[in-house]
Amino acid sequence: MEQNPIFNSKLSMSSDVPLYSQLVGIIKQNISSGTLSVGELLPSEAELCRAFDISRNTVRQAIGELEDGGLVVRKRGKGTFVADPSLNHKGVRYSFTTEVSSLGKTPSSTLVDFDITKASSVICEKMGLQPGTPVYCFTRIRNVDDEPLILETSYYPQYIYPNLTRDMVQTHSFYSLLYHVGIIPYSAVDSYEAVIMDEHVARLLNCTPGSCAFYHQRRTTTEDGRIYEYTRSYMRGDRIRLDVHLQKSGISFARSID
Repeated sequence: MEQNPIFNSKLSMSSDVPLYSQLVGIIKQNISSGTLSVGELLPSEAELCRAFDISRNTVRQAIGELEDGGLVVRKRGKGTFVADPSLNHKGVRYSFTTEVSSLGKTPSSTLVDFDITKASSVICEKMGLQPGTPVYCFTRIRNVDDEPLILETSYYPQYIYPNLTRDMVQTHSFYSLLYHVGIIPYSAVDSYEAVIMDEHVARLLNCTPGSCAFYHQRRTTTEDGRIYEYTRSYMRGDRIRLDVHLQKSGISFARSID
């Protein structure tokens, strides 16, 4: 059997570039050059681990970033395939992994809690749901260079992806899973408030209780106007800066990490 072209490259263990980023670069180069064609099956996680002598978590982080970028798709029970760029839909596209990686930093996430519960009256109001609608609720700590920066809790109605499991949230990009069942982020509304961290939030973010934070809320909708995501987050005020640029053509907004 012909060897997959990905295996023709090597990782540098002495490089300052993280191993997962090196693997991302190798796969990207093979896709952009046409060496890997649309629909082609990538090596399995186990094969990549053996070939490059790296951990499964490193491989999953690399595949997750490629998935967030729309370059590959994962199909349960079948494997990971090169995505068809013509199938990418217009709309908003946010990825914590991509945002942090673009800053030259290393992103990671820690799943704190995963639950399926009935939406509270507050969540129903935020998302336009009927009382008692089952929702997924999962909380993650978003880390940058292994330091906790954001405590994020997200809510999704269960009906949009009925068989979601804790393991899937830990190993897949949920946005990519939704993409393959036709749930595409079309628009989002964000709000930010300055708040003080309580003891619980401060402990998870490795801060002193009473430290400053940004309280961020986001509601994301599909093209037909359905709100399918509500996320609320606490962002460390000592590491995150919000910049607003006023121009003749309008207003632009950026978030940076110190």
